[in-house]
Amino acid sequence: MPGVLLGKLGIPHLPPAAAWSPDSSRVLTHRTDLRGVRETYLVEAAPADGGAPRPLRQRYAYPGDERMPLAELVVLDVATGEAVLAANEPLPVPLLSPLTTGWAWWAEDGSAAYFLRRSRDLRTLSLHRLDPASGEVRTVVSESGATRVEPGQEPGRPPMVRVLGGGDEVLWYSQRDGWGHLYLYDARTGEPRRQVTSGPWAVQEIVHVDEERRVVRFLAAGLVEEDPYRRTLCSAGLDGGEVVRITGDALDHVVVAAPDGRYVLDAASTTDTPPVSTVRDWDGRVLVELERADVSALREAGWTPPERFRVKAADGVTDVLGLLHLPPDFDPSRRYPVLDHPYPGPHVRRVSPSFDQGFFGCDAEAAAALGFVVMAMDGRGTPGRDKAFHDASFGRLGDAGGLDDHVAALRQLAAARPWMDLDRVGVCEAGNHDNRCYHLWWAETYDGPDPEAYARSSNLGIADRLRGRLLLVHGGMDDNVHPHQTLRLAERLIAADKDFELLIVPGAEHVFLGYEHYVTRRRWDFLVRHLMGAEPPEYRLSPVPPDAGTLAGVFG
Repeated sequence: MPGVLLGKLGIPHLPPAAAWSPDSSRVLTHRTDLRGVRETYLVEAAPADGGAPRPLRQRYAYPGDERMPLAELVVLDVATGEAVLAANEPLPVPLLSPLTTGWAWWAEDGSAAYFLRRSRDLRTLSLHRLDPASGEVRTVVSESGATRVEPGQEPGRPPMVRVLGGGDEVLWYSQRDGWGHLYLYDARTGEPRRQVTSGPWAVQEIVHVDEERRVVRFLAAGLVEEDPYRRTLCSAGLDGGEVVRITGDALDHVVVAAPDGRYVLDAASTTDTPPVSTVRDWDGRVLVELERADVSALREAGWTPPERFRVKAADGVTDVLGLLHLPPDFDPSRRYPVLDHPYPGPHVRRVSPSFDQGFFGCDAEAAAALGFVVMAMDGRGTPGRDKAFHDASFGRLGDAGGLDDHVAALRQLAAARPWMDLDRVGVCEAGNHDNRCYHLWWAETYDGPDPEAYARSSNLGIADRLRGRLLLVHGGMDDNVHPHQTLRLAERLIAADKDFELLIVPGAEHVFLGYEHYVTRRRWDFLVRHLMGAEPPEYRLSPVPPDAGTLAGVFG
């Protein structure tokens, strides 16, 4: 998928997906079988050498395709070169290698490798043990459900599965009771021994397992009444007992355990409370205060933290939360145009409960600095809470991460804030407007196997309903969401005799590396012209140099 981006960085291909055994005597890797997988094409219209346009061929499975990429696990003996193949059916790998995502790993003593497998309909998740000497594969744990069975809250994070006791036990994450909790399994029989955590809250991350003391430390969301997304550091006994809150405050905690497990590094904050970084012991005592963020210079420059809000979803019952970013010179006697700043995917949260809002937060702050009130929120269908909340997106990708909840939130917020002037405007960058032509993993994960659901999530069928202004932006070499997605929508808009603006950025891939400054300026200018009725001044943004560390983290 990221071939174009890597090529721009001078990297011909992704590094091999491999994991060394603890004693470095073996390597776990896989052979990828792309036979029969659909071929798609991009056209490099402006090659760097100035030559004629050339095609880029790509193996890219669509939803419903019979063939998808498969991975056959292989163990290589470093000394002899012997290859031992796993004696099981190849793993489906619609998007990323299981070694990249943490779905395959070595046991601590190197005596075995473990891997997760999920059925194509996503309703069965299983853990398997691979004997590196013989290739024998044994199923350790298996769970099935009515909808997706997932090993964690967000697919981009490592699975919450730990093999303990030299292979005798498994700590297993499950949402079977409606919330995300940890269960202890007998690895020999595959039967559950006990539920380790329970309650109307969700485990977000396993931080550390102390096998000697039989304790697991983890982050949980839902224990802070005022904000169900704030994470609390907790512990629970593997053999039973009460859950203990290690951090007893109402802050959000981002933590990392020390390599030897003796201490934990903690950054505590909220959306309007700057972080304080400390080293704690497992009783929660602060041993060292490392840093206290100073935002005085920001405040002197006119910055104010975003407002955390809670409103009702479109069902009138469910609480949904978000942020309002206000202009630096905010005056409540004025009326401000409003932007909804979403990420429409149901696989991630748009808003963080912590002070650091990441890339999306920076972009929202910049838009607010132009004079907009900017709303960001997580509607029903996004992760981080109970299973029913996330499952609201299943078969409903067309709701774009809770679109009806965004509309309901805007109306409730504006009713209590007369300075919010609601209007209609749209800007879409690299949009997958028709999931029937997007990669299999996305559509089948969140719309299931139903072709009718793919049609419901398509913008092509509603192009004739466009009202107001629309800017469509797409990279000409986007090998994730292919540019034909936007071109097909453009064709439907033309057929409906709708006015719109279209920007195709030659050579740009999905994240517009090297072109962000231009795309950002065009987006800002479009919003200022059509929501503020003002003509932007002439200016030029500086290109953003690629950050090698960030890219290394993305590609493993």
